[in-house]
Amino acid sequence: MKTFLFRSLFSLTLLNLLLLVSVAQQTPSSNPSASQPAQTSPAQPADPTKDAQDKKASDTNQGTSKDRLFYALPNFLTLENAGQVPPLTAGQKFKVVTRGSFDYILIPWYAALAGISQAENSEPGYGQGAQGYGKRFGAAFADGTIENFLTGAILPSVLHQDPRFFQQSNGGFVHRTGYAISRIFVTRTDSGHQQFNFSEIFGSAASAAISTYSYHPSADRTLSNTASVWGTQVGYDTLTYVVKEFWPDIRRKLSKKNKTSPAN
Repeated sequence: MKTFLFRSLFSLTLLNLLLLVSVAQQTPSSNPSASQPAQTSPAQPADPTKDAQDKKASDTNQGTSKDRLFYALPNFLTLENAGQVPPLTAGQKFKVVTRGSFDYILIPWYAALAGISQAENSEPGYGQGAQGYGKRFGAAFADGTIENFLTGAILPSVLHQDPRFFQQSNGGFVHRTGYAISRIFVTRTDSGHQQFNFSEIFGSAASAAISTYSYHPSADRTLSNTASVWGTQVGYDTLTYVVKEFWPDIRRKLSKKNKTSPAN
């Protein structure tokens, strides 16, 4: 499905941004301001801005996050520097997934996906015009919501798996990227052990099957199309994990840039 391809391309764009930021962070500053002294004081006070951001990004008392990727997209199941946190109850899993799935920012997101699908006339069984657009918008919204609940609430509650993404936040770029990718296949259990990520793999497969064989056009109800949608969803989620791993670095980089920009 071309709309899923668009999601992957969008995530790849974000990943390229991450690469640029990572290179910038690893490059030492060689152009200090002339007004600054050559030597820095031995003791530097803690940065209250960073502390406030970290506190806002992760609410470990609740076990979920208030963070947003690029200050927009819900990132409520990602924890930064969480350490040991208690497991989420089934009720908490459903609550946080509901909060993210019906977030206001997803309305223009699904509207954009539906518009692209309409322009490309993907799944022609939906037709064109306002009616076709409405069907595509509803399908995009349903696809995302079903997958969110299956992978983040329903299966994690049944299988006692933790749907949260725990950022590693240390190590090199390659190491952290490998860790983020591995979270598609490995996750925590509610008891804190490592386990195969049944919730993600089987949840996305079930989501692809439900959407394909229920409300999508009959011409697309094939096993090959279902497998294609499943693979694209897993690929999109993999890229999203990588973005989540490096988002705190980008956020601090942007905040530091804004803080040090000269005031006119």
